[in-house]
Amino acid sequence: MTPSRQLPSHSVQQSTSPVAASTLAGTAAGPPARGLGIDSLVAAVAVIIVAGTGGALTRLDDWYYALKQPAFKPPDWAFGPAWTVLFFMIAWAAVVGWRAGSRRDPSPRLRMLTLLAINALANVGWSLLYFFLRRPDWALAEVVILWGSIVTLILHFRPYAPRAAVLLVPYLLWVSFAAVLNFEAVRLNR
Repeated sequence: MTPSRQLPSHSVQQSTSPVAASTLAGTAAGPPARGLGIDSLVAAVAVIIVAGTGGALTRLDDWYYALKQPAFKPPDWAFGPAWTVLFFMIAWAAVVGWRAGSRRDPSPRLRMLTLLAINALANVGWSLLYFFLRRPDWALAEVVILWGSIVTLILHFRPYAPRAAVLLVPYLLWVSFAAVLNFEAVRLNR
């Protein structure tokens, strides 16, 4: 066992700022923490549930591989990484919107949660229709609802959480591209 040594008092940094000291001590002085919090955890869990449900409904089987696809369709392996990035950005936008909404009166949080729930249902609904029920034609009609729900979220976030609105733009672009792929699959497989 080694005897413990005390460091000389001059080796301890004495210049900790009051905000840093209160942050280290866990007190409320200074601005609120902007890192990961319970809101981030809730957003991550919600996104995992939506992504997992949509993924569970996505069957790449003989029916899917027999569909004629447009030449510009990305390889199937590219969809997983693309959706992973998009779901991360959706969760990030939700956290940004949640935090910005707490500073407004009346709070837009309830409307944000309602719009996110509608979007989640539309997202899962598209996978249900296209892959599980094997109805690309119905999915083509439903993708209009999904697209509209994303536009509505962007317009909702824009006045009070513009960064959240910007985070959803890649999602809108991807769903727009997916709608074109969906249209082409319906057209090519009449």
